[in-house]
Amino acid sequence: MFTRISNGFALAGSTWRVLSRDKHLLFFPLVSGFLFLLVMLSFAVPLATLVDWNQFQQQLQQNNNKPPVWVYAVSFAFYFCTYFVIIFCNSALISCAMLRFNGETPRISDGFRMAMARLPQIFVWAMVSSTVGVLLKVIENSHEKAGALIAWLVGSAWSIMTFFVVPVLVVEKIGPMAAVGRSLSLLRKTWGEAIVGNMGLNFILFLLFIPVILLFLVGVLLVAQGITVPGIAMFVVAGIAFLIHMAVSSALHTIFLAALYQYAAEDRVPEGFDRSVMESAFARG
Repeated sequence: MFTRISNGFALAGSTWRVLSRDKHLLFFPLVSGFLFLLVMLSFAVPLATLVDWNQFQQQLQQNNNKPPVWVYAVSFAFYFCTYFVIIFCNSALISCAMLRFNGETPRISDGFRMAMARLPQIFVWAMVSSTVGVLLKVIENSHEKAGALIAWLVGSAWSIMTFFVVPVLVVEKIGPMAAVGRSLSLLRKTWGEAIVGNMGLNFILFLLFIPVILLFLVGVLLVAQGITVPGIAMFVVAGIAFLIHMAVSSALHTIFLAALYQYAAEDRVPEGFDRSVMESAFARG
């Protein structure tokens, strides 16, 4: 157990060094976040202006808190746009990470070019993910308490089953159902490393998040003492730091996923990772 935890932190450190070497990879989660914001606004603005929410609340009460059919249609469209944006940008980042792992120097254009080449797989997987998302909502709304629990359990199982789907789609270019089966196969080999590696990454990210919290608290103290302008400025700085932290977090987890995939699927140590750590992490016995 202690060896695995040590390996997890070592894998997290290697992932951090890869991102430090290729800082431009942060561009992909930043683009993903910006596009996600656009998707949110494109749905929120029409819903806020076109829907009579008082009447909607009355309909919910009359229908036992079950939403009308159009809500599921809108939810599917929202899920699809969101998943498509996230999967596309993650595919671009994974493509660049794989280039780095193979000794090449990745460019942002390489990532987008390779993601575009996988557009059919990305489109279909976004459709599948959206369908699952809507089905989970239907289950959640089917019963006030039991439905939420069942949806959480099914959703958690689905997230675990599909852990490696995006790198599989990027590298192996297979269909979504085959990708789920392949993901499960790889997960059986790497579940321990996936857990401890993510624990190591999350610990590093927690340490990096402490300054963000401190900036926010300083802003609160300044505003509470009537020092408004510096307090607001501190809030702005904390907000920017928070966005950067989110981008770093997303990039690190995606790079780690790509590294875990390459070693498990191809039995090759990614460039930037220590061979002894990888071999020790995946040792069985």
